[in-house]
Amino acid sequence: MHQPAQDSARYREGLAVRRSVLGDAHVDRASKASTEFDQPFQQLITEAAWGTVWARPGWSKRERSMVTLALLAALGHGEEVAMHVRATANTGATREDICEAFLHVAIYAGVPAANRAIKIAKEVFAEMDAQGDNAK
Repeated sequence: MHQPAQDSARYREGLAVRRSVLGDAHVDRASKASTEFDQPFQQLITEAAWGTVWARPGWSKRERSMVTLALLAALGHGEEVAMHVRATANTGATREDICEAFLHVAIYAGVPAANRAIKIAKEVFAEMDAQGDNAK
C-alpha cells in the first residue's frame, strides 16, 4: 500500500490542528490503531480535514466546532458527534453553543436528528463531568 507523505507541510499542519482540537490522547490512539489498510485514510483526513479546512483562517475553532457538530448531527453520525462534543473542551464551544447548533439541526434537518444528537451530547457531558473535564 501507499506510504503516507507524513513529512509534507500540510500533513504536519493538519496533525498539529488535529491534536489541538481532539487532544493528544485521541490522536495517539487513532495513530496506534492505524494499519497499512487505513493509513491512506488517516493521511487524507489529516491533510484535508485538519490541514486544509480546520486550518483555514477566518473562522475560529469554536465556530468550526459548532458547524461540524450541526453537520454531523444532521447526517446522523453519532460516534463523530460524541468525539466532537468532547473536542469542545479544546475549541471553546460551550454547551450553550452546542444546544444552539442542535436547535438549528432540529429545524433544518429534522427533530429526530437533533434529538439523537442531544441524547449523545448529554451522555458525553455526563462522562466529561465525571472526569472533571468539562466545557461550560
